[in-house]
Amino acid sequence: MVSLEVAPCSMDAAVDALRRGELVGLPTETVYGLAADATQDDAVAKVFAAKGRPQLNPLIAHVASAEAAAELVAWPPEADRLAATHWPGPLTLVLPRRAHCPVSLLASAGLDTLAVRVPRHPVALALLSAFGRPVVAPSANRSGRISPTSASDVIAELGAAVAVVLDGGLCDVGVESTVIGLLGGPPVLLRPGGVTREVVEAVVGPLAAPNVADTLRPHSPGLSDSHYAPALPVRLNATRPQGREALLAFGDADPSGFARTLWLAAPGDGHDVVTAAARLFRLLRAADALDVERIAVSPLPDKGLGEALNDRLRRAAAER
Repeated sequence: MVSLEVAPCSMDAAVDALRRGELVGLPTETVYGLAADATQDDAVAKVFAAKGRPQLNPLIAHVASAEAAAELVAWPPEADRLAATHWPGPLTLVLPRRAHCPVSLLASAGLDTLAVRVPRHPVALALLSAFGRPVVAPSANRSGRISPTSASDVIAELGAAVAVVLDGGLCDVGVESTVIGLLGGPPVLLRPGGVTREVVEAVVGPLAAPNVADTLRPHSPGLSDSHYAPALPVRLNATRPQGREALLAFGDADPSGFARTLWLAAPGDGHDVVTAAARLFRLLRAADALDVERIAVSPLPDKGLGEALNDRLRRAAAER
C-alpha cells in the first residue's frame, strides 16, 4: 500500500508514481480520472482492480496532442477535422489500433480498437507532457458509482489505492467526454457527453447509432445499463414528491413538498444545461448523503448537452 499525497503542485511526484506503475488522481475538464501508464500491463490492471471494473469495459488513452494520438491509431480525415475543432477538449475518438501501438491490450478490452483523447485541463496536459507517454484515465471512482468532480471525491472513493491526487479544483464540464467511433462507414455516437451531437455533426455530418455488436461488446466506456449510480434509488422526470425525497431541481421546477432541494440550475440560471452538467455528479453525491428515501430529478431538456445529462441519469436510475 502506498502513502497518499494530495497537492496542487505535486507534478514531479505524479510523474514518478506513473513511472513506478502506480495510480494517480488526475483532474480533467470532464471528471477526475484514475491515471496509469497506458503502456504497462500491470499498471493498467491496477486500474481495473482499484475500480472493480470489468475487464471487458475498455479504457481511454489520454495523450498530449493529436500527433501523439495519430501514432497510436489509424487516422482518417474525419479524425483530423474533429481533432482540429475539439482537441484539447471533452471528445474521445475510437479508431483501429496501429500494428505496433504500445498501449496495453488490456486498455482495449481485447478489441482491435483504441479510444483516444486530448484533455483540456491544464494540469492534465502538464502531466501528459511531463510524462511523455499515454495514460489511461477512467473516472476515479468505484465501477458504476458516481463520477468524481473534485480531489476529495477521489480520496473518498479510492483512498490509498491512489499514490498521488493532483488537485485541479472542480471540473468545469462535469460529465464525461463524448465518444465517437470512426471505424469505417459513418461516424457513430457511442456515448453522448461534453461535446454535443449537433456540434460534432457540424464537422463530420450525421452520426449513426451503435449497432448490436457495439452494445454487446462495447468499444466505449460508460455503456453498462447501470452506471454513475448513487446508493439511493433515483426517480426521473419528477414533478411532485413521492415520499421523503431529495429533489435535483432544474429551471422552473416546483420544489414544494420535497424533503430537500438541490438546484442543478436555479430559476435565475434559466434552463442552463451547461450549469446543470457541471453540477450533476457533485449534487448526486451530496443528495446520496442525505437522510431521504430516494433522489428525484426534475425533467431535463434532451437537446444539446441535455442528451448527455439524460444518458447519465437513465443509467444512474437503472435497475441494479
